[in-house]
Amino acid sequence: MLPEIKTILYATDLGAGAPHVFRYALAEAEKHDARIVVLHALEPLSSFGQQLVELHISHEQSEQIHRQAREHARKKIEERVRRLCDKEVCHAPSGAALVKEIRVVEGNPAVEIIEQARAVKADLIIMGTHRHTVLGDAVLGHTANKVMHRAEIPVLLVRIPEGFREEGF
Repeated sequence: MLPEIKTILYATDLGAGAPHVFRYALAEAEKHDARIVVLHALEPLSSFGQQLVELHISHEQSEQIHRQAREHARKKIEERVRRLCDKEVCHAPSGAALVKEIRVVEGNPAVEIIEQARAVKADLIIMGTHRHTVLGDAVLGHTANKVMHRAEIPVLLVRIPEGFREEGF
């Protein structure tokens, strides 16, 4: 029996290649009559960084800044998704319904992608990847590489062409 794809987790860093990768998520969602959950993970400050910040502002102010950053990222994603949908597929009656939800979370991106995939019961993770050197990946690690090796579900890595930049996105 062929696997059923009903929920796709599209993980984005909001980089210049996001529209290129999002098109793959849209195509897969249309092909499988699936819904997309868009995820953006904000990397938190290290505990040392947080302590430095809180030397100058209160913990409550710091938390408020984090909430505002999450809300700003969410609005930015909603705007980009709407703009790309208008341009690509959402003019079709079922197009606007392809994006089920937008989530903005704080944490290590690779860990959050895997946890959120479980939480939404995703059948497929779609994310972009840039060209990296073998040595660079071995020393520094790489979010897509970590997700691909730790995820319990299939991961579609979309290669972002070098120098890709979407006009007006």
